Amino acid sequence: MYLVTREIHFCYGHRLLNYEGKCRHLHGHNGKAVITLAASKLDHRGMVLDFTDIKQRVAGWIDEHLDHRMILHRDDPVVPLLQQVEEPLYLLDQNPTAENIAHLIYQVTRDFGFPVV
Repeated sequence: MYLVTREIHFCYGHRLLNYEGKCRHLHGHNGKAVITLAASKLDHRGMVLDFTDIKQRVAGWIDEHLDHRMILHRDDPVVPLLQQVEEPLYLLDQNPTAENIAHLIYQVTRDFGFPVV
């Protein structure tokens, strides 16, 4: 089995609904997505996948949809206000926990057809 890993850094804000800790307030993070791809054999170039492909597709998607955006649950009562002042948002059907954001990035990477571990 061959593995390649690429780290993608991005910034985002969020808050958690139905949560009693500090994360119930709007705040920001520096995020890092660690994308690991696997293949049982290398392609004709001797690669699992070209790092440029990962950067263009996955990092491009993260940059366009998540970077410097508020990632919020679509039912968050602050959404209409932020939309009114044209703040960039990415809305989820679940709480924007680190786990749910990681799952979103995993799904996007898989949907691009990349062999995600």
